[in-house]
Amino acid sequence: MGAKTDAETACEFAQYVVNRNPVIILGSGASAAHGVPGMWPLGQMLLTAAVPGVWTSGELTQWDAFKAELAGGADLESALGSIRLTEKQTDFVATETRRFLMPADLAVMSRLFADRRSLPLSRLIRHVFRSAQTAINVVTPNYDRLAEFAADAAEFPFYTGFNPGLFQGRGRGTRQPRRADKTVYVWKVHGSFDWFIDGAQQIVASPVVHDVPSGHTPLMVTPGIDKYRRTHIEPYSSVLANANASLQDGKAYLCVGYGFNDEHLQQKLVERCDRDSVPLVVLTKELTPTARTFLASGRCRSYLALEETPGGTMAYTDWKPGGFELAGVDHWGLNGFLDLVFGSGA
Repeated sequence: MGAKTDAETACEFAQYVVNRNPVIILGSGASAAHGVPGMWPLGQMLLTAAVPGVWTSGELTQWDAFKAELAGGADLESALGSIRLTEKQTDFVATETRRFLMPADLAVMSRLFADRRSLPLSRLIRHVFRSAQTAINVVTPNYDRLAEFAADAAEFPFYTGFNPGLFQGRGRGTRQPRRADKTVYVWKVHGSFDWFIDGAQQIVASPVVHDVPSGHTPLMVTPGIDKYRRTHIEPYSSVLANANASLQDGKAYLCVGYGFNDEHLQQKLVERCDRDSVPLVVLTKELTPTARTFLASGRCRSYLALEETPGGTMAYTDWKPGGFELAGVDHWGLNGFLDLVFGSGA
């Protein structure tokens, strides 16, 4: 029998990672694949958004400086990082961000009514839970509810740190009360479309609220320097602790559309890929410079990274870091990757 081809070795590695019930890290690219706008269109929306008339002259000056950064070509994270937003401005950015992105989130839900298998993440969840596994951990900075939708469509319960129901208080523990046998844990480190806080700092979640309730603001950490301060308060600190615990305990990692641009989120992942040789799969339309630097650094000892090329998919591995092409196939998207792992009929 001849030596295995690079493609065969990559397939075996992909199967190995999936069979280890990887911690799933969903980046903005995972949502963009389903029509949720990314940072650039969000920045363009904020550039033209009508600001409240109650802002002070100082706040207006700061906002003009932010818009000048954006208009000059800065990305949204850098532009917001160049100014110190007031609490009012931070709430405005969160509210406008939710208003802009929420329709795409609801459109995904509408498509699920027509086809419960339209989210490839549901396919992965069903596969993992055919085994004796009782928990899947998803870590994401995304605000949308695609992970929750995928769990529901696969007919498994999910837990985000809030009690079940239409009017949800925060859970008292780190795990779901009266936990079902098999549960998808979704750790949303930057908040969610359905999390809110009122003037008395009381936190609540509701999956059925489309408009922000009166007297409440969205619980969503926006890009910029304020991100690092807000993640140290509740509910973010508890969610981040659970995310880090899942990354610490993970036997493998599967990154979907994640660019490795969030240092406090990925610190544990990078550490364990280096120290413990935890296997990593990265799926993305295009590897970011940060991701390329990490993979080339030698700190990730066991990996497979797949990105789009005009002729199919480009694969990079720890045994072939220069890469090789998988011609004529799309394995860089989650559904195509699962075809590689299970076969197209599974």
